[in-house]
Amino acid sequence: MRLRYNLLLTIIFICCLHGIGFAQQVLDIKGVVFKKSSSERISQALITNLNSNILMMTDELGGFSIKASIGDTLLITKTSFTPQRVVVANKEDIAVFMQPVIELNQVTIKDQSKKQELNEVMHQYRSEGIFNDGKSLPAWAFINSPITGLYNLFGKSPQEARRFAAFSKNELEATEVSRRYTKELVKSVTKLPDDEIPKFMNTFTPSYEDLKEWNDYQLIQYIKKSLAYYQKHKNQATNLQKLY
Repeated sequence: MRLRYNLLLTIIFICCLHGIGFAQQVLDIKGVVFKKSSSERISQALITNLNSNILMMTDELGGFSIKASIGDTLLITKTSFTPQRVVVANKEDIAVFMQPVIELNQVTIKDQSKKQELNEVMHQYRSEGIFNDGKSLPAWAFINSPITGLYNLFGKSPQEARRFAAFSKNELEATEVSRRYTKELVKSVTKLPDDEIPKFMNTFTPSYEDLKEWNDYQLIQYIKKSLAYYQKHKNQATNLQKLY
Protein backbone atom coordinates (compact mmCIF):
# COMPACT_ATOMS: atom_id res chain seq x y z
CA MET A 1 0.00 0.00 0.00
CA ARG A 2 2.77 2.42 0.95
CA LEU A 3 4.54 1.65 -2.36
CA ARG A 4 1.38 2.47 -4.31
CA TYR A 5 0.96 5.69 -2.33
CA ASN A 6 4.53 6.79 -3.08
CA LEU A 7 4.10 5.89 -6.74
CA LEU A 8 0.92 7.95 -6.94
CA LEU A 9 2.66 10.95 -5.36
CA THR A 10 5.54 10.60 -7.83
CA ILE A 11 3.15 10.54 -10.80
CA ILE A 12 1.29 13.62 -9.52
CA PHE A 13 4.58 15.42 -8.95
CA ILE A 14 5.79 14.61 -12.47
CA CYS A 15 2.48 15.78 -13.96
CA CYS A 16 2.74 19.05 -12.05
CA LEU A 17 6.26 19.61 -13.30
CA HIS A 18 5.14 18.86 -16.85
CA GLY A 19 2.27 21.34 -16.52
CA ILE A 20 4.57 24.02 -15.14
CA GLY A 21 7.10 23.41 -17.90
CA PHE A 22 4.40 23.65 -20.57
CA ALA A 23 3.03 26.85 -19.05
CA GLN A 24 6.48 28.44 -19.10
CA GLN A 25 7.25 27.41 -22.67
CA VAL A 26 7.78 30.48 -24.83
CA LEU A 27 5.66 30.35 -27.97
CA ASP A 28 5.31 32.45 -31.11
CA ILE A 29 1.75 33.67 -30.69
CA LYS A 30 0.19 35.00 -33.89
CA GLY A 31 -3.00 36.96 -34.31
CA VAL A 32 -4.99 39.54 -36.21
CA VAL A 33 -6.58 42.74 -34.89
CA PHE A 34 -9.96 43.79 -36.31
CA LYS A 35 -12.28 46.72 -35.84
CA LYS A 36 -15.25 45.44 -33.83
CA SER A 37 -18.28 44.29 -35.80
CA SER A 38 -16.44 44.50 -39.10
CA SER A 39 -13.80 42.76 -41.19
CA GLU A 40 -11.64 45.92 -41.23
CA ARG A 41 -8.14 45.17 -40.01
CA ILE A 42 -6.23 47.58 -37.78
CA SER A 43 -2.61 48.35 -38.61
CA GLN A 44 -0.04 49.98 -36.30
CA ALA A 45 -1.73 48.69 -33.13
CA LEU A 46 0.68 48.08 -30.25
CA ILE A 47 0.82 44.58 -28.76
CA THR A 48 2.45 44.46 -25.30
CA ASN A 49 3.14 41.28 -23.34
CA LEU A 50 2.49 42.55 -19.81
CA ASN A 51 4.43 39.63 -18.30
CA SER A 52 7.65 40.05 -20.28
CA ASN A 53 7.26 43.68 -21.51
CA ILE A 54 7.90 42.51 -25.08
CA LEU A 55 6.29 44.93 -27.51
CA MET A 56 5.36 44.47 -31.16
CA MET A 57 3.16 46.21 -33.71
CA THR A 58 0.53 45.00 -36.17
CA ASP A 59 1.43 45.16 -39.85
CA GLU A 60 -0.56 46.67 -42.72
CA LEU A 61 -2.96 43.71 -42.65
CA GLY A 62 -3.50 43.87 -38.89
CA GLY A 63 -1.36 40.80 -38.24
CA PHE A 64 1.18 40.33 -35.46
CA SER A 65 3.51 37.76 -33.95
CA ILE A 66 4.81 38.01 -30.40
CA LYS A 67 6.73 35.81 -27.94
CA ALA A 68 4.50 34.68 -25.06
CA SER A 69 3.83 31.80 -22.68
CA ILE A 70 0.55 30.19 -21.72
CA GLY A 71 -1.09 32.45 -19.14
CA ASP A 72 0.59 35.68 -20.31
CA THR A 73 -1.61 38.75 -20.80
CA LEU A 74 -1.40 40.75 -24.02
CA LEU A 75 -2.43 44.41 -24.02
CA ILE A 76 -3.55 45.76 -27.40
CA THR A 77 -3.71 49.54 -27.79
CA LYS A 78 -4.39 51.94 -30.63
CA THR A 79 -5.30 55.62 -30.69
CA SER A 80 -9.09 56.13 -30.99
CA PHE A 81 -9.79 52.55 -29.86
CA THR A 82 -10.56 51.08 -26.43
CA PRO A 83 -7.58 49.04 -25.10
CA GLN A 84 -8.07 45.27 -25.11
CA ARG A 85 -6.52 42.61 -22.88
CA VAL A 86 -6.21 39.01 -24.03
CA VAL A 87 -4.91 36.08 -21.96
CA VAL A 88 -2.91 33.52 -23.93
CA ALA A 89 -4.82 30.28 -23.30
CA ASN A 90 -3.07 28.07 -25.86
CA LYS A 91 -0.80 28.25 -28.89
CA GLU A 92 -3.66 28.87 -31.36
CA ASP A 93 -3.91 32.10 -33.36
CA ILE A 94 -5.71 35.00 -31.68
CA ALA A 95 -8.41 37.26 -33.15
CA VAL A 96 -8.78 40.62 -31.39
CA PHE A 97 -11.74 42.95 -31.98
CA MET A 98 -11.22 46.57 -30.90
CA GLN A 99 -14.05 48.98 -30.10
CA PRO A 100 -13.66 52.46 -31.65
CA VAL A 101 -13.89 55.37 -29.23
CA ILE A 102 -16.99 57.41 -30.06
CA GLU A 103 -16.45 61.14 -29.60
CA LEU A 104 -19.69 63.10 -29.29
CA ASN A 105 -20.26 66.59 -30.67
CA GLN A 106 -17.29 66.37 -32.98
CA VAL A 107 -17.43 66.22 -36.73
CA THR A 108 -14.31 64.99 -38.51
CA ILE A 109 -13.96 65.99 -42.16
CA LYS A 110 -11.46 63.90 -44.07
CA ASP A 111 -9.47 65.91 -46.54
CA GLN A 112 -7.54 64.40 -49.41
CA SER A 113 -4.38 62.62 -48.39
CA LYS A 114 -1.13 64.52 -48.66
CA LYS A 115 -0.01 62.18 -51.42
CA GLN A 116 -3.11 62.92 -53.48
CA GLU A 117 -2.68 66.65 -53.02
CA LEU A 118 0.96 66.58 -54.09
CA ASN A 119 0.16 64.40 -57.10
CA GLU A 120 -2.56 66.82 -58.19
CA VAL A 121 -0.11 69.72 -58.17
CA MET A 122 2.37 67.72 -60.27
CA HIS A 123 -0.46 66.82 -62.65
CA GLN A 124 -1.18 70.53 -63.03
CA TYR A 125 2.45 71.17 -63.98
CA ARG A 126 2.30 68.39 -66.56
CA SER A 127 -0.93 69.73 -68.02
CA GLU A 128 0.84 73.07 -68.57
CA GLY A 129 3.51 71.37 -70.67
CA ILE A 130 6.03 70.82 -67.89
CA PHE A 131 7.19 67.32 -68.69
CA ASN A 132 8.87 64.60 -66.65
CA ASP A 133 7.71 65.94 -63.27
CA GLY A 134 10.04 68.90 -63.47
CA LYS A 135 13.18 66.82 -64.03
CA SER A 136 15.64 67.40 -66.86
CA LEU A 137 14.28 66.41 -70.24
CA PRO A 138 15.99 63.73 -72.35
CA ALA A 139 18.06 64.74 -75.38
CA TRP A 140 15.32 63.82 -77.88
CA ALA A 141 13.08 66.55 -76.44
CA PHE A 142 15.49 69.23 -77.64
CA ILE A 143 15.61 67.69 -81.12
CA ASN A 144 11.85 67.34 -81.49
CA SER A 145 11.01 70.69 -79.95
CA PRO A 146 13.95 73.06 -79.25
CA ILE A 147 11.62 75.74 -77.89
CA THR A 148 10.08 73.35 -75.37
CA GLY A 149 13.53 72.08 -74.41
CA LEU A 150 14.81 75.60 -73.72
CA TYR A 151 11.64 76.45 -71.83
CA ASN A 152 12.13 73.47 -69.53
CA LEU A 153 15.71 74.51 -68.91
CA PHE A 154 15.19 78.20 -68.22
CA GLY A 155 11.45 78.81 -67.83
CA LYS A 156 10.02 79.90 -64.49
CA SER A 157 7.40 77.14 -64.30
CA PRO A 158 9.89 74.30 -64.94
CA GLN A 159 12.10 75.65 -62.16
CA GLU A 160 9.10 75.78 -59.86
CA ALA A 161 8.15 72.23 -60.88
CA ARG A 162 11.63 70.95 -60.09
CA ARG A 163 11.56 72.63 -56.69
CA PHE A 164 8.10 71.27 -56.00
CA ALA A 165 9.11 67.76 -57.08
CA ALA A 166 11.96 67.86 -54.54
CA PHE A 167 9.60 69.27 -51.89
CA SER A 168 7.00 66.58 -52.69
CA LYS A 169 9.58 63.79 -52.32
CA ASN A 170 10.69 65.13 -48.93
CA GLU A 171 7.12 65.54 -47.70
CA LEU A 172 6.08 62.02 -48.68
CA GLU A 173 9.17 60.53 -47.05
CA ALA A 174 8.53 62.53 -43.86
CA THR A 175 4.91 61.32 -43.85
CA GLU A 176 6.03 57.70 -44.08
CA VAL A 177 8.50 58.21 -41.20
CA SER A 178 5.83 59.80 -38.97
CA ARG A 179 3.38 57.01 -39.84
CA ARG A 180 5.63 54.38 -38.25
CA TYR A 181 7.72 56.40 -35.78
CA THR A 182 4.82 57.59 -33.62
CA LYS A 183 4.58 59.23 -30.22
CA GLU A 184 2.47 56.31 -29.02
CA LEU A 185 5.12 53.79 -30.03
CA VAL A 186 8.01 55.78 -28.54
CA LYS A 187 6.18 56.33 -25.26
CA SER A 188 5.30 52.63 -24.97
CA VAL A 189 8.91 51.56 -25.56
CA THR A 190 10.76 54.24 -23.58
CA LYS A 191 8.31 54.96 -20.71
CA LEU A 192 9.65 58.53 -20.78
CA PRO A 193 7.52 61.35 -19.29
CA ASP A 194 5.39 63.31 -21.75
CA ASP A 195 7.57 66.42 -21.59
CA GLU A 196 10.66 64.44 -22.73
CA ILE A 197 9.04 62.57 -25.62
CA PRO A 198 9.25 65.43 -28.20
CA LYS A 199 12.95 66.02 -27.48
CA PHE A 200 13.73 62.32 -27.73
CA MET A 201 11.75 61.89 -30.94
CA ASN A 202 13.31 64.91 -32.64
CA THR A 203 16.81 63.82 -31.68
CA PHE A 204 16.49 60.19 -32.74
CA THR A 205 14.07 60.33 -35.68
CA PRO A 206 15.16 57.55 -38.05
CA SER A 207 15.73 58.34 -41.71
CA TYR A 208 13.35 57.27 -44.45
CA GLU A 209 16.08 55.10 -45.95
CA ASP A 210 16.53 53.26 -42.64
CA LEU A 211 12.81 52.69 -42.16
CA LYS A 212 12.55 51.19 -45.63
CA GLU A 213 14.95 48.45 -44.51
CA TRP A 214 13.63 47.93 -40.96
CA ASN A 215 10.72 45.78 -39.83
CA ASP A 216 8.80 46.72 -36.68
CA TYR A 217 11.08 44.67 -34.41
CA GLN A 218 14.17 46.46 -35.75
CA LEU A 219 12.49 49.85 -35.25
CA ILE A 220 11.69 48.98 -31.64
CA GLN A 221 15.27 47.82 -31.05
CA TYR A 222 16.54 51.11 -32.51
CA ILE A 223 14.32 53.05 -30.09
CA LYS A 224 15.61 50.99 -27.14
CA LYS A 225 19.22 51.54 -28.19
CA SER A 226 18.58 55.26 -28.60
CA LEU A 227 16.94 55.35 -25.15
CA ALA A 228 20.03 53.85 -23.51
CA TYR A 229 22.20 56.51 -25.15
CA TYR A 230 19.71 59.26 -24.27
CA GLN A 231 19.55 58.32 -20.59
CA LYS A 232 23.33 58.16 -20.35
CA HIS A 233 24.05 61.50 -22.02
CA LYS A 234 20.99 63.73 -21.61
CA ASN A 235 22.46 65.52 -18.56
CA GLN A 236 25.98 65.72 -19.96
CA ALA A 237 25.47 67.51 -23.25
CA THR A 238 22.84 69.49 -25.09
CA ASN A 239 23.71 68.15 -28.53
CA LEU A 240 22.79 64.49 -28.60
CA GLN A 241 23.84 62.48 -31.63
CA LYS A 242 21.67 60.05 -33.59
CA LEU A 243 22.64 56.39 -33.43
CA TYR A 244 23.26 54.50 -36.68
